[in-house]
Amino acid sequence: MSPSPLKIDLHVHTCYSHDGITTLEEVVANSKRRGLDGVAVTDHGTLAGAFRLIKANARGLIVIPGMEIETLRGHVLALNVTTPIPPKISASEAIQKIHEAGGIAVACHPTAIYKMGWHPQTFSASKIDAIEVVNSATFPFFISTRLSRSLAKRFNLPQTAGSDSHLPQTIGMAYTLIDADPEVGEIVQAIKKGATVPCGKAMPWEMRFKKAFLTIKKGCKGWMM
Repeated sequence: MSPSPLKIDLHVHTCYSHDGITTLEEVVANSKRRGLDGVAVTDHGTLAGAFRLIKANARGLIVIPGMEIETLRGHVLALNVTTPIPPKISASEAIQKIHEAGGIAVACHPTAIYKMGWHPQTFSASKIDAIEVVNSATFPFFISTRLSRSLAKRFNLPQTAGSDSHLPQTIGMAYTLIDADPEVGEIVQAIKKGATVPCGKAMPWEMRFKKAFLTIKKGCKGWMM
């Protein structure tokens, strides 16, 4: 095991997401600035950003390839997958495809009032691996966090945290402490076993407004290392 827990933001979007503006270079720089050991790149509908960052050998930053999938019942993070998972399918089917791809499935922002939520029956019927209980972008943050923790405890599921960052400045505002060796395979197995501590805080309002404004003006110009 690692001598100290790894500090990893398990929910980060880049400019490869339709609503993200963070370049890959900014992912590395801001992760280092925040003292993160790694990030999960979870763009909407694509693995391209994650693959490019892994290929660039991002200055020692651990990069977990992933996607955020919009299912017919809530959103799910597919962590450690190398093949795309299609959207607009049932949660159970998405989870099955994630497992078939060798990844783990994390229910993200399950109690956020402005996003499609998870129904408790879905957790009992599906084989979800963990629940994201801390998400910096959720509103109202404290209520959402409390309800998500209750869900995780109710179904005895591991707890994770991620910033849900779409801006460089918000990377690492939430993160998961993971007791694992610094290898992606070991990390996802540790998450599945519940060797995690979710940490984080709410995204400031000025960052929420900035994200909304910049998303409208978004233009991904690529990235060179």
